[in-house]
Amino acid sequence: MKALLKRLNSITIFIITGVMVALTGLLIFFFVSYTRTLSRTESDVTYDKYYVMITDDAESSFWKSVYEAASLRAAEENAYVEMISDNLSREYSQAELMEIAIASKVDGIIVTAGESEEITELINQAYEEGIPVITLFNDNAQSERLSFVGVGNYNLGKEYGNLIIQMAKEGAFPGNHINVAVLVDGGAESSGQNVLAAGIQDTIDKESSETVVSHKRIDVTLVPVDASNSFSVEESVRNLFLRGTGSIPNIVVCLNETETNSVYQAVVDYNQVGIVNILGYYDSGAILKGIERDVIYATLSIDTEQLGQYCIDALTEYYELGYTSQYSTVDSYVINKRNVAEYMGEAQNEK
Repeated sequence: MKALLKRLNSITIFIITGVMVALTGLLIFFFVSYTRTLSRTESDVTYDKYYVMITDDAESSFWKSVYEAASLRAAEENAYVEMISDNLSREYSQAELMEIAIASKVDGIIVTAGESEEITELINQAYEEGIPVITLFNDNAQSERLSFVGVGNYNLGKEYGNLIIQMAKEGAFPGNHINVAVLVDGGAESSGQNVLAAGIQDTIDKESSETVVSHKRIDVTLVPVDASNSFSVEESVRNLFLRGTGSIPNIVVCLNETETNSVYQAVVDYNQVGIVNILGYYDSGAILKGIERDVIYATLSIDTEQLGQYCIDALTEYYELGYTSQYSTVDSYVINKRNVAEYMGEAQNEK
């Protein structure tokens, strides 16, 4: 009887595995067929190159803005770029989307990589098959990626550090020290956020050693967040506010748009406006409103137009010259109460 059950279990596992492999094969087949028609539009316009963009959150306004800029620049070069996750029936991991892109033999891949071993192997596989890969925002320097387009994480950390010092001097904080929580992706295999955190800490340490400190001691803590989806981010943030009054941080540093929106909402929901200070990321309409209402102290805005354009420029240069720069750094800006009206006016003009 046990032998029969074991055999039945083995057969069941075999069948399930076979179905999954078949479904994956069909998905890749249909996607390859689909991409072969992308070079033709309703007006029968053909494109010289077909690129795909793979991000960690295609629904965020940040990445939509980057994609829009990349699409416009690609059109100037008679190329087409697609956010492939928009055309699939379910949510796929970045690794799975990379596999689909490689199987589709696209002309270039733009991916927010990270440094996991799986992503490294896939980038190297794409390289071996003649597909150039641009790492966007999160680098994978150990791979055979063609180029990296992003921000200088250490300099970004210094910007946050200077803002924290400014807040420490201006604000009235209870207790004998100022507790700063830097939200980091608990599941990310990337040194970028560690470099950024080092920039924050080094800036605070330097200020403490070089000047007569006119504020309370600043203690920086890295707080891991489950960033697998927007709901898990919200849950992680809410847990931060359920620690009890004495354990809630005085300043929360957010390193992406989703975290900023979640902390903003939590501060309002838990009546912590004016008590918990937020340093945000990106310049969406909601975040700018938060600054205008004195809920968010300041945000760091990354030039999304440059992010998208530089990726396409790197691929164009590679195909024209056979090489391109290994690094392209985009600009960042501090938006606070003093200049938020200017940015809100620009946002209105773009509508």
